[in-house]
Amino acid sequence: MAELIQPVKNGIIEQKKSVSDAKEASANGALGKDAFLQLLVAQMKYQDPLNPNTDTEFIAQLATFSQLEQLQNLSALTTSSQAFSLVGKNVVLNTKSSTGEVSTVSGRVDFVSISKGKAYLSVGNRLYSAEQLDSVISEEYIIEKGLPGIKDKVTLEYDAEKPADVSFKVDLGDGSTVADQVAIVINGTLLDSDLVSLSGNKVTINKKAFEKLENGEYVVAVIFNDPYLTTVTDKISLKVSNSTYVAPPEEEIPDPDPEDETDPEDETDPDPVE
Repeated sequence: MAELIQPVKNGIIEQKKSVSDAKEASANGALGKDAFLQLLVAQMKYQDPLNPNTDTEFIAQLATFSQLEQLQNLSALTTSSQAFSLVGKNVVLNTKSSTGEVSTVSGRVDFVSISKGKAYLSVGNRLYSAEQLDSVISEEYIIEKGLPGIKDKVTLEYDAEKPADVSFKVDLGDGSTVADQVAIVINGTLLDSDLVSLSGNKVTINKKAFEKLENGEYVVAVIFNDPYLTTVTDKISLKVSNSTYVAPPEEEIPDPDPEDETDPEDETDPDPVE
């Protein structure tokens, strides 16, 4: 007796599923185009002869299959195009270990590889699926986060009766924007480098820098020597008290001597020549 093409159970013909279709359905949680086509063929083959489908129904189903195929191809093309646009960008990827623990990997995308219709990103000499992409970080953001600066506002105090050096802390930056020197400007005047020292992230200004400052508050600008010469002008202020120093009056620049001008009315006409 010849074997049935399809097994029968409880009077109903069972439809076989290929291994690839089962993998596709379980992986995506939905029927792929191959599974959809097989179901359509099976429907045509085993339709009820007493109530067959009309040509219109088959045409509608074929149109649906065509749309499904185009959408899947478009989705794959879009994913690949987006992946290629990530080359040179800084990304964050989600990874899962064999124990199911989720962690993140960040770095620059060196190149994109396409294998079996899927895009893979090369980060840190390793390939990651484009589906693991979590976020994309702009270069400007990376640079801005690494720039040196000053976290909190600080008011420095200098008492002329008890002169002492003053200090404050700075952030020297990170990555390619690290600074290792600072310059200080007070009241628009750049201090001599001998009066400013940097130890770790601590900046110290020698007390001699304040000897010729009158009582009052001053804005202290801090200039870092990173590649962008980052300048901070709104974090550090200086309050000077008990100072007896009085700035000399500004010398007035005298006006140049006016040229001798003779009033033409005062001039005496020479005697006419006879």
